[in-house]
Amino acid sequence: MSTLKKNKRIKRAAVLELYGDLKPGRGNQKVERGKAKYLGGNGRKTTGITKRVYRKNLKKIQVLENGAVVRRRIPVSLIRSGGIVKPVAKDPFALPDAN
Repeated sequence: MSTLKKNKRIKRAAVLELYGDLKPGRGNQKVERGKAKYLGGNGRKTTGITKRVYRKNLKKIQVLENGAVVRRRIPVSLIRSGGIVKPVAKDPFALPDAN
């Protein structure tokens, strides 16, 4: 096995550790008809089941990683929870400190 593949796997493992798995989940979408028994009906009947994909809510932002600024696709839930560090932008019109 080449070193290139090994380095790539190590980098991928580090990203997975930081941000988790970003792959979409899988499940079913169920369509039903009828009235529930507790509401006086005959019960709900399934008329169709379709496979579907549950995608993560990803946003492409700049992130501070190991002292370097990189662009990554991050789940919004991770951004809101404060699990990532954004780079601090310098104010372009700020005057330098007169110390």
